[in-house]
Amino acid sequence: MALHWLVQGCQPGDSLLFHYSGHGSRQRDYHGDEVDGYDETLCPLDFETQGMIVDDEINAAIVRPIPHGVKLHAIIDSCHSGTVLDLPFLCRMDRGGKYVWEDHRPRSGVWKGTSGGEVISISGCDDNQTSADTSALSKITSTGAMTFCFIQAIEQGHAATYGSILNAMRNTIRNTGSGGGGPGSAVASLLGGSSGAVTSLVGMLLTGGSVGGGGLKQEPQLTACESFDVYTKPFAL
Repeated sequence: MALHWLVQGCQPGDSLLFHYSGHGSRQRDYHGDEVDGYDETLCPLDFETQGMIVDDEINAAIVRPIPHGVKLHAIIDSCHSGTVLDLPFLCRMDRGGKYVWEDHRPRSGVWKGTSGGEVISISGCDDNQTSADTSALSKITSTGAMTFCFIQAIEQGHAATYGSILNAMRNTIRNTGSGGGGPGSAVASLLGGSSGAVTSLVGMLLTGGSVGGGGLKQEPQLTACESFDVYTKPFAL
């Protein structure tokens, strides 16, 4: 897998970044290691012939190999991306900013953490949500809502901690009216690879992934290899 190049030869002190802005989906989990029963996926351009990239594969390629002293951030702007790196802990935050860390470690005991390093992912939405491609934020052209809000939070000085940047992104999206749909909302039902679901995905790709709808419903998510205090840990790429 091409993702391997990112972590090959990394040394203590390295800070790695994986950014993906595109289409995502999910499919049934047949290994029993998902809390919700579904594997999250990324949909590359050649997914029709090579298949989608499953979260188990992403975890094995760029999470588990991370050694002590190395940090990896993943910025994922796609549908169903909440736990797309299969990291052990998800920060479940309410609208008031209160949070708890959910334990997503597989019941099977399969290790989904690192080899001593640190991995943190900020994603566009929860596993059961779609991520919008909308003009409602820039007022000029369609952008990925999560990517726009992530950059805006940094530029406006709301990225002192992981908690502050997550809250800033969520507040911006929550306060945004209608103006677009999700790049992948047409594939919310892509659960088992049926021909109908694939046809829907192809149609969505051909139309650019924008689906009309009443506002933005997504909630950016934070997952990590270990739990931490999101309001005291400084955000730093």
